[in-house]
Amino acid sequence: MSERFRVSGTRSSLGVEASSSLHPIHGEAGGLTGYVEGDVTGGRFDLATPPRLRVELPVERLESGNPLYDGELRRRVDVRAYPEIVGEATGVEEQGTPGRYRVRGDLTFHGVTRQVEGEIELSAPDDRTLVIEGEQTFDIRDFGLRPPKMLMLRVHPEVRVRIRVVAEKE
Repeated sequence: MSERFRVSGTRSSLGVEASSSLHPIHGEAGGLTGYVEGDVTGGRFDLATPPRLRVELPVERLESGNPLYDGELRRRVDVRAYPEIVGEATGVEEQGTPGRYRVRGDLTFHGVTRQVEGEIELSAPDDRTLVIEGEQTFDIRDFGLRPPKMLMLRVHPEVRVRIRVVAEKE
């Protein structure tokens, strides 16, 4: 029987790492929302019924700790017009290692939706909680954004995104 788990905004996080001509840039965000639906047994998805996953993040929650960078990000992304980043799985396949999955899905950022694919790791620390972790590198130009240039600082277009989703059974 399919179970539904709600993403915990206080326990889930997204991290972003970008490089620049001067130094690395790190960003973090909490406040993720969404759900995981599926048959889970022993910390593994039963793929007889395809699991459904959806994660949403308000862009304004993403912060680097540098108000100049954060303001430039919000301006470039146009947070008023495109307030959320949304990821939704369209396919899940088990990899050779238990608890590792290849996920295909749609990622919407800055009003652009792209099909993406990557690996996640699923664990269940108890019978009411799922933890999903993954990491992927994206080119922001694929989402219609030009890398920022400010004085001598040039931000490179590739960003590494780490996600940790903690979902609790409803």
